[in-house]
Amino acid sequence: MRKTVFELIREHKAAVQETPCIVVDTETAKKNICRMQEAVSACGCKLRPHIKTHKIPYFARLQLAAGAEGITCAKVSEAEVMAAGGVEDIFIAYPMVGEFRIHRALELQKRVKRLILAVDSLEGAAALSRSAGEAGLTCEVRLEVDTGARRTGVTRGHVLELAGQIAALPHLNLTGIYTFKSLVLHGCPTEDNKAAAVEEAELMSGMAASLRTRGLPIREVSAGSTPTGLQVARTGLVTEVRPGTYIFGDWMLTKENCAAVEDIAVRLYAMVVSTPAPDYAVLDGGTKTFPMDIPLDTPPFLYPGYAIPIGGDGKPDENLQLRRMNEEHGILTAKNGRTGLRVGQVLELIPIHVCTAVNMQNSVFVFEDGVLRRMPVEARGMLV
Repeated sequence: MRKTVFELIREHKAAVQETPCIVVDTETAKKNICRMQEAVSACGCKLRPHIKTHKIPYFARLQLAAGAEGITCAKVSEAEVMAAGGVEDIFIAYPMVGEFRIHRALELQKRVKRLILAVDSLEGAAALSRSAGEAGLTCEVRLEVDTGARRTGVTRGHVLELAGQIAALPHLNLTGIYTFKSLVLHGCPTEDNKAAAVEEAELMSGMAASLRTRGLPIREVSAGSTPTGLQVARTGLVTEVRPGTYIFGDWMLTKENCAAVEDIAVRLYAMVVSTPAPDYAVLDGGTKTFPMDIPLDTPPFLYPGYAIPIGGDGKPDENLQLRRMNEEHGILTAKNGRTGLRVGQVLELIPIHVCTAVNMQNSVFVFEDGVLRRMPVEARGMLV
C-alpha cells in the first residue's frame, strides 16, 4: 500500500523543508476528488466544487478533469485567478454588489465560456443589469435563497416576488436558484446530516416548482456543501451540488461525519522553538498560521484546540493542546503536566478548518510522484 507523505515524514523518509507550513498529499486529494465525483454523478447530479478550500488552479483542473461541471468561487478576484489558470465555467456564489466588483465581473465574462453571477436583492440585480446593458452584455444569474443559515439570500417568503422582478430586468438571464444551508435543520444547528440534506433539497425543489408555475424558466437548482452535498444529490431533487472542503478534509469534517482521519489530505507542520517549562512548549506558528475561526469547547463538537497535534503513531495526541496563541507563537500545553517536546522538533497537526488555514499561506508543499514541491496559493487573500 502506498504511504502518504505524512507517514514518510514520520519515518524520516521525507523532510519538511521549512516551518510553519502546510503539506498536501496529492494522491489522497485525488482520491477524495474521484470519490465525490463518482458518487454525485451516480445520482444524475452535477458537481460544481467550491475552490475556497484550495484556492489553487492546479487542484481546480484536477476536479474538472474528474468530471466537475465547473467551479464555484466566493469572490470575483478568486474567479479571475481561476480563469487565468484555464478554468472557463465559473459560478461566483456571492451577491454581485458594488460597481468595482460588477465591472470586474463583466470584464471576466468576456474571457470565459460561462460566468454565472449571484443576486439576492432587487437593488443589486438592478445595478448589475444597468452595468451589463452599458457594456452590451447579458449576465446569467442565480437567485440566492436563505434556507436556514440566516446569511445572505432572500427569505423564502419573498422568493416569488423578487424572482419575478429580477426576471423582468433587461440584461439579466435568471436561470436558477441556489442556497447554502449546511448542518441546519428547522432553522437550528443539527448533527443529522441526512435530515438537513433532505430538508435543503425539498425546500429548494419546492421553490423551483413554484417559480416555474409562475412562468420563470428555472433550470438549475444548486445546493449542498460538504456536510450535506452527497445526500442532497441522492434526493434527486436538485441539479447541482457545491461542496468544497471534501478535497482536502479537516478535523471539522471528521466531527461532522464526512471524513475519516485517513481521508485528510493536509497537515500543518510547526517547529518547537522554546520549552521554558515541562508543561508547555512554544511553536513557530501563531495566529498568522493557525485559524481561530472555530470556537473552542462549544457544543456540539467541543473542539479542544485550534489544531489537533498528531503523535508519532499517526493518531491524535490526547495530551497536547493548542489553546493559546499570539501572532508568531503557538503555546502547546500538556494535560498531564509534561509535553515531552524538545527544541527543534517538528510537530504534525491537523487543521480544524482547512479553508482558512490554506488562505493564511502564500504557498503549500505538494507531494506528488515522490517529490515534495512548493506550490503558490494563487488566490490567497483574493477578497474583492
